[in-house]
Amino acid sequence: MREKINEEVSVIMYYSSSKRLAVPHLIRWQNREYLVGKIGYHHTVMEGRVLHHIYELADKNQALWFRLNLDTSNLHWRLEAISDGNAN
Repeated sequence: MREKINEEVSVIMYYSSSKRLAVPHLIRWQNREYLVGKIGYHHTVMEGRVLHHIYELADKNQALWFRLNLDTSNLHWRLEAISDGNAN
């Protein structure tokens, strides 16, 4: 079931200069840590003068799906939505 969350979360990310790629590696939400698995989608959105990086990804076990938003004006991460993959 997909659920809107809209909470700030802690994220560890890494940057590869050879691939020119910056991606989330670990998400800490509600005192639990989730290793990032496959990143399904990444895009950017401009809201006024602020650039947002939106990531849609699964955890390492592919049990949960996350939608993360990185606000480049303050470098804060927000968990926008989560899903366990069930339709209910």
